[in-house]
Amino acid sequence: MTEELINSAMKIILHAGDARLQVKLALDAIALQEFDKAKECMTKATDEIRIAHREQTDAIQGEAQGIKTEYSLLFSHAQDTLMTIYSEINIAKQMIQIFEKYEDRIKALEVK
Repeated sequence: MTEELINSAMKIILHAGDARLQVKLALDAIALQEFDKAKECMTKATDEIRIAHREQTDAIQGEAQGIKTEYSLLFSHAQDTLMTIYSEINIAKQMIQIFEKYEDRIKALEVK
C-alpha cells in the first residue's frame, strides 16, 4: 500500500471521527432540548464528513483514471467508517426535526 493511500485513509478516518463527535454532541443537545446547538453541531458534522468524502472521491477518481492501487484493509475500514457516519448524520438530522415538532406540539398543548 502506498504512503499516499495510507494518508488518504487516515484523513478519511480522522474527519469522519470528528463528524461522529459532532453528531454525539448534537444528540446530547437534542436530549436537553437545545435544538439550535444541535443544528450547529450538525453543521460542523456535515463540514467534516464532506472533507472525508472529498478525500475518498479523490482516491476513487485516481483509480478511475487508471492509477492502480492494491487492496487496502485500512482504506476499506476508512470507507466503512465514512458510510457509517453518513448514516448517523442522516438519523440525527431526522431526530432534530422529530423532536422539534414534538416540542412544538407540547408547547401548543400547554397554552390551551
